[in-house]
Amino acid sequence: MEITYYSLIVLLFCLCDISLIEGIGFSVDLIHRDSPKSPFYIPSETHYERVAKAIRRSINYANRFNKPSFSTKNIESKVLPNGGEYLMSYSIGTPPVEILGIVDTGSDVVWLQCQPCHPCYKQTTPIFNPSNSTTYKNIPCTSNTCKSVRSSSCSSDGDQQSCQYRIGYGDGSRSQGDLSLETLTLSSTKGSPVSFPKTIIGCGNSNTLVFEGEGSGIVGLGNGPVSLITQLGSTIQGKFSYCLGPTFSGTNSPSKLNFGDDAVVSGDGAISTPMFVEEVFYYLTIEAFSVGNKKVKFGSSSGRGSRSGNIIIDSGTTLTLLPDDVYSNLELAVAETVKLERVKAPSKLLSLCYASPSSGKLQFPIITVHFTGGDVQLNALNTFVKVSNDVICFAFAPTNQPVSIFGNLAQQNLLVGYDLQKKTLSIKPTDCTKQ
Repeated sequence: MEITYYSLIVLLFCLCDISLIEGIGFSVDLIHRDSPKSPFYIPSETHYERVAKAIRRSINYANRFNKPSFSTKNIESKVLPNGGEYLMSYSIGTPPVEILGIVDTGSDVVWLQCQPCHPCYKQTTPIFNPSNSTTYKNIPCTSNTCKSVRSSSCSSDGDQQSCQYRIGYGDGSRSQGDLSLETLTLSSTKGSPVSFPKTIIGCGNSNTLVFEGEGSGIVGLGNGPVSLITQLGSTIQGKFSYCLGPTFSGTNSPSKLNFGDDAVVSGDGAISTPMFVEEVFYYLTIEAFSVGNKKVKFGSSSGRGSRSGNIIIDSGTTLTLLPDDVYSNLELAVAETVKLERVKAPSKLLSLCYASPSSGKLQFPIITVHFTGGDVQLNALNTFVKVSNDVICFAFAPTNQPVSIFGNLAQQNLLVGYDLQKKTLSIKPTDCTKQ
């Protein structure tokens, strides 16, 4: 998920039009960044080169949380856009212009490049021109909204000064421009598009980003006050869910992002666990892992002290990253049960690797995650990744940073539902290729 994390405290005064259509449910397709449909796709890369890059992005993400400066109170950016693993198509303006944005459950803003733009970075779709939209409106810098936005300022153009936003990135990249109101439209998988007027967006006029690919901005699904989820508000009853299909299996099955009534996760096999929201992050509590009869406790070594929750659930990071001691104990438990030839990893980023069996059958143990409130079983699809023709590695890694992450490989073939009103996260084993 290498995208931005920064705090915007905004008065959500613009949702009155949306609240009139409560009780809807709809779904949109998610595109994995390594899919041929993605602007990040590089045809010349091999499958295993893409796997290696995904692994490196996971490690780089955690390393952005450096201990001396880490604080959820002063965050502008902890991760970079080049780690976004899933993309979502949406339209902006009237008439609508299609945008392809990076989806991130840990970012709290929807932003895109806008004309005039100096400098701009390359993107596959035309850069949005707000002057061509009849529904675009800048937010005045004298408004309470602008005054509440962190790192906001006033433009120097014209009599009606507009509110300017600014986003900083860990590598020196940046995006800044007008904080604005605009109609955002989602193309529902049910056929009829769903429009949301007066959505707060960042319309970037100066954007310098260091990452591969040609994405068109970011769609924040975090809990911040101007994330897409928060702004949709009562329209979706604070509910969204996704079902991530196998990423590296070669099936290229579309994944789904569901909202409102379509996002309810229930029925046989579903578990629910408390979700703790801090700034834009969604924290869960893992009490332990089990590998056969071996239980590995997940203690307080996550760096959060007495605060609730010990791991972030993240749809954008590939690996699951754990504190050093937890990872070491879990790796030992896994290694004791696997009866394959252990080999050196092609890179130093993964430490537990095996010669891939010639039969193709993955003889790996089920790992049970003991969340507060229920257990989730992870099979080989969730816990191992093939990194070359003859090597397969454990898709968990240690981190000495103060943030642990439950990554998207561990979430594959699980229907994962967020309920911000109840502050719970529900998980249900599901064949996501059939969703």
